[in-house]
Amino acid sequence: MAATKEQIKEQLEGGRCSLGIEYGSTRIKAVLVDEGNDPIAVGTFDWENSLVDGYWTYAQEELDNGIAAAYASLKEDVLQRYGVTLRRLGALGVSAMMHGYLPFDAEGRLLVPFRTWRNTTTTRAAHELSRLFAFHIPERWSVSHLYQAVLDGEEHVPSIASFTTLAGYAHRRLTGEHVLSVGDASGMFPIDSQTHDYDAQKIAAFDRLVAEKGVAWKAEDLLPKVLVAGDVAGHLTPEGARFLDHDGDLEAGCPVCPPEGDAGTGMIATNSVAPRTGNVSAGTSVFSMVVLEHALKDATVPQIDLVTTPVGDPVAMVHCNNCTSDINDWVNLLVDYSHAMGQEVDKGQVFTTLFNKALEGEKDAGGLVSTPFISGETVMGVQTGYPLLARRPDARLTIANFMREHIMAAFGALAVGNEALREEGVKIDRLYGHGGIFKTPKVAQSILAAALDAPVTVMATAGEGGAWGQAVAASYMIHKEEGESLSHYLDQKVFGDMEQVTLEPDPADVEGYRAWLADFRRANEAEKELERQMA
Repeated sequence: MAATKEQIKEQLEGGRCSLGIEYGSTRIKAVLVDEGNDPIAVGTFDWENSLVDGYWTYAQEELDNGIAAAYASLKEDVLQRYGVTLRRLGALGVSAMMHGYLPFDAEGRLLVPFRTWRNTTTTRAAHELSRLFAFHIPERWSVSHLYQAVLDGEEHVPSIASFTTLAGYAHRRLTGEHVLSVGDASGMFPIDSQTHDYDAQKIAAFDRLVAEKGVAWKAEDLLPKVLVAGDVAGHLTPEGARFLDHDGDLEAGCPVCPPEGDAGTGMIATNSVAPRTGNVSAGTSVFSMVVLEHALKDATVPQIDLVTTPVGDPVAMVHCNNCTSDINDWVNLLVDYSHAMGQEVDKGQVFTTLFNKALEGEKDAGGLVSTPFISGETVMGVQTGYPLLARRPDARLTIANFMREHIMAAFGALAVGNEALREEGVKIDRLYGHGGIFKTPKVAQSILAAALDAPVTVMATAGEGGAWGQAVAASYMIHKEEGESLSHYLDQKVFGDMEQVTLEPDPADVEGYRAWLADFRRANEAEKELERQMA
């Protein structure tokens, strides 16, 4: 039963609520939950990455000011809803986009601007490491960025004393601790699921490799310490409290859970941490996560990344760099057109209207196809993104087909990548959709079910995102019973009575999507040719 407003006020004043903050690619979101893990307040800060000197990045000032702005927005929401100035927290956790590269010197100075997961500048490093480890190392992984910097002889390399992810950076600002959740760490360097730590043999091989390049440091001295969900990863320091709350109202001292990646928080937010469960997290990027019963026999399949759950169990991940960005650009164009015609429209309502219109479109989108690659798309062999929209001469260019096609395209690379997962014989009992694209009921959900030819469930919290998942992780840390697993906690104390809707794949939708996907593959060849011509 949901808490009353008076009960929530009492929990707020008693410092018994848990806070999760997640750095998304277009929004930093803060979600506060009560003792029953229900969201009670939300804060946001919108931002956007920039292409600077050939790298997708966010300035360090944005990293610092953005999280404070999201917290200030949440604090104002608490005050407006409950008349309480937020001063105390029961627990706190921060999460962020996985992977990327944040190297620091011995004094804690950032040596180069943050290089995000979106960069595809590490092809040589990723290929060499994949051969060395006999294990697929994606271009976006932190170790690929580190080794590419070594290969390129970048000036900062000898000065590196530590490196981490964005979540790890924010956590260190809050607590002073250089640690990561095993889930986020598994996107930096391969993890041994037996030890829940970095793979010792691969660490040794990497150290020998970089030593041959004249590097003095060792990887184990640079990497964050690995923790699992439920561990206390430090406490909010006075400096961390001031970093988060510029007003100075927030008290220090609350426990902080391990900093997590957005894949891990997506698993928590969809109750997908048990074997044979999976989820699809869709935003600027899109990825599917399937918890494995055992490690894959072939660890070198290029479409499959092997990462872990927040407790260290093996996960097969299919990650695609592009999902909703092209949709957003087209919707922004249509909103701009409305304004040019003197019609003031609400963008949220425009999204809802257009998404619902997609359900009226033809199953194969009527001869329209696009490659919505704002950035490189490794699954499709694309290094640089040039978004394309094509149509057959006899295509039916209607708004319904137009919107259906773009939602189909948002899942196109994911559908291609998941074919490799099916070939590995991976079994899935439950697949959950998660992210803002699922806010409009049934639209993206039904198209995703067709794309993957699998039932897709969307929960009432699907739009809350990873910030809510990390708030739940923080709550688990302080509320779990002795020996209680994360899976049991989620089943019994978070999702037991939660509203959810499951859609089976419609055979006509599946047939239409398969026909469209054949065009998508052909269009991708044009995409790659354009890339060659534009180089």
